[in-house]
Amino acid sequence: MIILAGGRGRRLGGADKPGLVVGGRTLIGAVVAAGAAAGARQVIVVGPARAGFGPGVRFVTEEPPGGGPVPALRRGLAEAAGPWTALLAADLPFLRAGDLGALLRAAQRPGSAGAVLADDAGRPQWLAGCWRTAALRRAADGYAGDSLRGLLAPLAAALVRPERAAGEPPPWLDCDTPEDLRRALSYADAAGRPGPGRTPAAPG
Repeated sequence: MIILAGGRGRRLGGADKPGLVVGGRTLIGAVVAAGAAAGARQVIVVGPARAGFGPGVRFVTEEPPGGGPVPALRRGLAEAAGPWTALLAADLPFLRAGDLGALLRAAQRPGSAGAVLADDAGRPQWLAGCWRTAALRRAADGYAGDSLRGLLAPLAAALVRPERAAGEPPPWLDCDTPEDLRRALSYADAAGRPGPGRTPAAPG
């Protein structure tokens, strides 16, 4: 599992976005917890090191630091050891182990390079996906641009639309803007502290 956590939070006024708290835990803590609950064997965070995480979480820095999501992905892939890699943003407070399991199952279909969550409008969420590690490496090695979408879109990932109960927060909801953060806090206040779920067999 690779978590990209090196952004500067410009749209949040320069806030430490992964360290923001929603529902009683930090945003990055929620993502790590979802992976742990799903059985991820390896957690690689590309971004500044943080206290409070166990030895199973490894922090690395892209080169150059703050260089954007494509260099960050390449840095994470340099550490990835398993055949499957979940590629996730560090600001997904409502991601669950079950979502990771659904992504892995979709990515394992014959001919698939990977799978990503789709929002309510059907748009792919590139930082909420699971991929064949080899496919990600080939794509990253052959890509000269700086857009994560430009790198991943040609892989034709399967789209996964997780079922949600009425009022349940979407797992793809990230916290890029103050409005996003207010929405996440509203969901958390209404539903109580989000938990990571317990579905096994997630990508590493």
